[in-house]
Amino acid sequence: MGSIVAETLSDRRFGIGYDQLVLIEESDVAHARLVFFNSDGSPSATCGNATRCLGRYFMDQENVPMVQLETDGGILDCHDAGNGWSRVNMGIPLLDWHEIPLAEEMNTLELPIEGNPCAVGMGNPHCVFFVGNAEAVDLADIGPRIEHHPLFPKRTNVEFVSIRSQSEIRVRIWERGAGITLASGSGTCAAVIASIRRGLTSSKVEVQADGGCLNIEWSDDGVLMTGPTSHVFNGTLSREFQENILAS
Repeated sequence: MGSIVAETLSDRRFGIGYDQLVLIEESDVAHARLVFFNSDGSPSATCGNATRCLGRYFMDQENVPMVQLETDGGILDCHDAGNGWSRVNMGIPLLDWHEIPLAEEMNTLELPIEGNPCAVGMGNPHCVFFVGNAEAVDLADIGPRIEHHPLFPKRTNVEFVSIRSQSEIRVRIWERGAGITLASGSGTCAAVIASIRRGLTSSKVEVQADGGCLNIEWSDDGVLMTGPTSHVFNGTLSREFQENILAS
């Protein structure tokens, strides 16, 4: 049922419109459990930006500086970073081929695909390409071809990265199950991890995505993602709309 609801509500003409739907459930080990669905109805183990936003929501509701949120990708700590910003520890990145996962054993630093991308797992798979000009990449053409490449048995998110300096990168993102997206928390983290592994940046990086900036740091404790959050609206689905979904 979650998949049907997610796909129906994601329609920007007949639903609400979004890249991902997050369902909030009770948790025995954290403040709440988050369940993610992509706009095509497929499930996702984690979503960094949604976790950061929901972390802010729970911190504001309970007037606390930190919350823990359970996801299929693990329990994530979310902290108040001040001035409306929140910081999420996205956990330890997965770098072995079977953890990401890939279809066969190989060096994840350089995949045998044109462009020699890097593979990173952040609770979901990512394929990171380094390009001279991210703006020139045809995401609509290349993105779906890489997402469905046989090397990725669970499909993959795709990032195209241009290095601006040791502390700044530009990234554009094709999200698995959603398509072209303005931002992705886990994708941004994966882009930085790949950049560090290639020796292209330092461990603290400002990332400019189409939707804005995030600050990413890879430390011994995990990958720290810091960025702004803001409350947009509250809404209620009408009974008629709910009945139409159930009848579809």
